[in-house]
Amino acid sequence: MEVKIDWGGPEGMLFIGKTGTGHIAAMDGAPEGGGHNLAPRPMEMVLVGTGGCTAYDVVLILKRGRHQVTGCSVVLQAERADVDPKVFTKINFAFTVTGKNLTRAAVERAISLSHEKYCSASAMLAHTAAITWTAEIRDDAADQPATA
Repeated sequence: MEVKIDWGGPEGMLFIGKTGTGHIAAMDGAPEGGGHNLAPRPMEMVLVGTGGCTAYDVVLILKRGRHQVTGCSVVLQAERADVDPKVFTKINFAFTVTGKNLTRAAVERAISLSHEKYCSASAMLAHTAAITWTAEIRDDAADQPATA
């Protein structure tokens, strides 16, 4: 895997990442650090990538288990160290998984497998951060009006 990061120039702290798969992502800094607040901070991108990694796993595990998952979102709340390097010290993942007749056991198993076995990003972050998670399960069937 390879990525290339290019600086936008001396007028700020904008950086453009180009991935080996041909995609781009912009990152910028806060104004007090010379940035123009045009894009996410690099450490926000770390959280975005980690959230994407684990959500991908959860959906894939549920689908492979033939569960009727129709939605998955995860909100990451993180705390960082006060001194450099300002690594993440705590991260909570709040999952909301929607589907038809999903069981708590299946959803919690998928989340656990992601964090314990499959998600490379959360495995790396677990070296510096206490990882916690919660799961809310929403049933699509409960949202449907009754038919006569």
